[in-house]
Amino acid sequence: MSTRIINPANGQLAYSIELMDAAAIEAVLAQSQRAFAQWSAHSLQHRGQLLRQVGHELRERKHDIQRIMTTEMGKLRKEAIAEIEKCAGACDYYADHAAELLADKAIATDGSRSYVRYEPIGCVLAVMPWNFPLWQVFRFLAPALMAGNVALLKHASNVPHCADVIADVLREAGLPPGVLGVLHIDNDQAAEVIRDPRVAAVTLTGSERAGRSVAANAGQQLKKSVMELGGSDAFIVLEDADLDSTVTAAVASRFGNAGQTCIAAKRFIVVEAIADAFIERFVAAASRLRLGDPQDDATSLAPMARQDLRDELHRQVLASVEQGAVVLLGGQPDSSHAGYPATILDRVVPGMPAYEEELFGPVASLLRVAGEVEAVKVANDTRFGLGGSVWTRDAARGERIAGQLQVGAAFVNAIVRSDVRLPFGGAKQSGFGRELAEHGIHEFMNIKSVYVA
Repeated sequence: MSTRIINPANGQLAYSIELMDAAAIEAVLAQSQRAFAQWSAHSLQHRGQLLRQVGHELRERKHDIQRIMTTEMGKLRKEAIAEIEKCAGACDYYADHAAELLADKAIATDGSRSYVRYEPIGCVLAVMPWNFPLWQVFRFLAPALMAGNVALLKHASNVPHCADVIADVLREAGLPPGVLGVLHIDNDQAAEVIRDPRVAAVTLTGSERAGRSVAANAGQQLKKSVMELGGSDAFIVLEDADLDSTVTAAVASRFGNAGQTCIAAKRFIVVEAIADAFIERFVAAASRLRLGDPQDDATSLAPMARQDLRDELHRQVLASVEQGAVVLLGGQPDSSHAGYPATILDRVVPGMPAYEEELFGPVASLLRVAGEVEAVKVANDTRFGLGGSVWTRDAARGERIAGQLQVGAAFVNAIVRSDVRLPFGGAKQSGFGRELAEHGIHEFMNIKSVYVA
């Protein structure tokens, strides 16, 4: 069975790949099992040296890797380069900090000595999405490898060469064969891999539907899982916000990566007193974004990754308009294969797809509120809980409101983003478990208590 990879910028066939058969999958699993015994026996210092080399290889090959990313999912050249640099930085961070993050922790008890010890658990299967085809992988991979685990990667079907190039980078950096095994498989085959006893745990970044399926399968096998799912982040604009900087951030947060970001601002909750002024500037700024060739740095809005995703987004826009939403900008598919223009919907209210659902593309929903209390209520009126931001000249006020948001990450006067120094993950239907920082490296470890009488 083959999978066709279509370049989203022009609709042309880029190439096809064949899915693995049972024998090929077994070979990858067996190699992964052998690799764990070898890799986990290496010292932290040795693993760190190799991970730093991975970062070096990423930087050396960033232009070649960028072209693969852009061909497969349409990412702007400059955004792809920034993503690769971020992955290299994550490798450096864990190489530098793993010793302190994984050090035994002494605990005072009635014994002569007690401590907590962190030990790798084995092979972690990663089911990864296409929207950040390198960063989503390295966000789990860098800490997992430094902890002594090995990994299997089932990447999204439209970015197979991104998976292959990650494995190639690790090989070039000197990591042993099997430390990362790439599986070109479909969802049914992935379910079988999860059930394999050689797989110790599962991490997934993706949709709610995918998360429920994978988490249920892992749960039946009593295997640890981490789920980073969808989001519909609130972007709260209070009456005392600096509108110039706030609008600049709003455009970057909503339309970066063609809006295909779990932690993108999606619901712009604006206090009525300054709503018209904010909206006028927001529409003017967003109208300057231009679709085009993602390899051309003059292009400021990437195409969406696939035509079917573009069509589903447009369905959500049309349904919202039918229920009373007002199109202030955009709202019609571009003539290019998967392009969708920057779109802003005003007068969004409960019941509309633009209010209730995640809009995974370059569409902003405007929700007008009377004041701070209503803003928090509307922000929390969602099944999602990934991130949210508050914009105000009063930092203390912003921090107080951030504390009321039911999310995994709340930012004040800054765009919600993943940072290797901070734990990343969601609340409510946006998933469970954490990636990055100390919390991320501990997720896939046996946290062992040792007590000496």
